[in-house]
Amino acid sequence: MVNVLIHHEVADYTVWKAAFDSAYDWRRKHGERSCRIFRSTGNVNDLNLFFEWESLEQARAFLASEELKARMASAGVKGEPRIDFLTEVHTMRRSAAD
Repeated sequence: MVNVLIHHEVADYTVWKAAFDSAYDWRRKHGERSCRIFRSTGNVNDLNLFFEWESLEQARAFLASEELKARMASAGVKGEPRIDFLTEVHTMRRSAAD
């Protein structure tokens, strides 16, 4: 399992989100296991996406695909995204009892 952090800005979050949601099965078929979406508190169109992917190889191949680039452009992604591949080394979860 590998984590992928992507940062990009979109022209319109609502338009982008509809395109993102419509690609759920396509992303899953290519190895996505989960995704969390974060928006900047100062700009609702400034996004960070945190994915879990089955493998680094699958994530790299998917993110380099021409189909993804075309889909991102039609969804209104502005400029080149920043992409980081991450391996988790530690997790700490707090509960209300702490």
